[in-house]
Amino acid sequence: MTSRYRPDPRFAALGDEYSDPVQPADFPQDQLRWWNGRWAQEVGLDGLDAEARKAHFHRFESLPDNQSEPRAIRYHGHQFRTYNPQIGDGRGFLFAQLRDSQDRLLDLGTKGSGQTPYSRSGDGRLTLKGAVREVLASEMLEALGVYTSKTFAIYETGEQLHRGDEPSPTRSAVMTRLQHSHLRFGVFQRHAYFERPDLIAELVEYAITRLVPEAADMGEDRAAALLRAVTERSARLAAQWMAAGFVHGVLNTDNLVVTGESFDYGPWRFLPHFEPGFTAAYFDEQGLYAYARQPESVFWALQQLAGALSLVGDREALIAALETYPEHYKREIVTAFHHRLGLETKGDDSDSALVGGLLNASRALEIPFEALFFDWFCGDASRERALQSQRGALYRDDQFASVLNKLTERTPLRPERLSHPYFNKDAPVHMTIERMESVWAPIADRDDWFALEQTLTDVAEARAAYDLGRGRVGFLAE
Repeated sequence: MTSRYRPDPRFAALGDEYSDPVQPADFPQDQLRWWNGRWAQEVGLDGLDAEARKAHFHRFESLPDNQSEPRAIRYHGHQFRTYNPQIGDGRGFLFAQLRDSQDRLLDLGTKGSGQTPYSRSGDGRLTLKGAVREVLASEMLEALGVYTSKTFAIYETGEQLHRGDEPSPTRSAVMTRLQHSHLRFGVFQRHAYFERPDLIAELVEYAITRLVPEAADMGEDRAAALLRAVTERSARLAAQWMAAGFVHGVLNTDNLVVTGESFDYGPWRFLPHFEPGFTAAYFDEQGLYAYARQPESVFWALQQLAGALSLVGDREALIAALETYPEHYKREIVTAFHHRLGLETKGDDSDSALVGGLLNASRALEIPFEALFFDWFCGDASRERALQSQRGALYRDDQFASVLNKLTERTPLRPERLSHPYFNKDAPVHMTIERMESVWAPIADRDDWFALEQTLTDVAEARAAYDLGRGRVGFLAE
């Protein structure tokens, strides 16, 4: 460990009412497939050699002065708006907690690490393809300015898994993610279900003290203050997803956390072009979690959190906290889209008009979603580059004319970023389903990892070029 390693196992200290001790699976193979060197350095784990990495992130032996054993967190949740009291950490656990360079508490949690008391009929495993999808989603979202968990480590584990939604048998993996918290809305729901206001009150204090410190200044009613802060953070996350063209796919209450960060990437998709009804999950037959319904879904989940908090908080204060969501979202959606465009906002109705016009023109002309922001980054400063691009004819179309005027009226934000070599490319890196499958196919066919490595290199270049994380609340490091 380096001096930056600062263990702080706070959640386990809350006691056995919140989690259960579990044993990780004994895997037959330990092939390291991904190690996040950037974030390992941030939390002081960059000094681990190959054997130490395997010990801690494949066998899950305890990190020094950290949790003595893995803990499967207890939670319930609404899944596609149907309450399910039979869930919890079924194939993962909280492995460790530590501090970042800004003294913020972080979790190391797993996916695919074996069965727990909440596995039900599941095998507690993760497919290798699922792990690859996790790292592609988290790396791309970080590059696009979304407050996201970070895929920290992936080991291929050597087991053959059978799944009904992909060719089987298929390869297996175990993944560790780094994020500020795994305190899901469903954790509060579980304790409300069992009518334990004492446990909810303790969770509220843990969240305010350890995770969402701004809530301490948002009112005397602690539960309502927490909800107010979580509502603002969640509105920001929903807006960031929309600006990234990202569809999470499964916005159940157990997949949303109080810190307002994005995590758990199963059937995600990125938009090929702007389409409000675009869905990610093949089983979302009604489009409940379609792209344009994500802000509504987040608000619905916040209402369920409020219901659980009503056991310890004032009802009117909780309602007042929820009612702030529309204004927060209205502000954050404008901020997120302008942030992606590299433009300053004007602070008036023209901000929303620009975003709406841009999306309408994008839909009518079927402009690739990611290319639109790449071509017009920093507005008028990219005019010549955009008009000479592969998509130049679309931008000369009459349907784009009014948007072009609005774009060129805006002041660029840090236009020096356009000097990055990334903006000399003909097209940006994107993560549509076709790109994702093209990464996975050579791995599945001949164990060829070059396409994944190249794609992650391209994403890292985009992250450096856009530099969207600088100064943004919620990123692990700024």
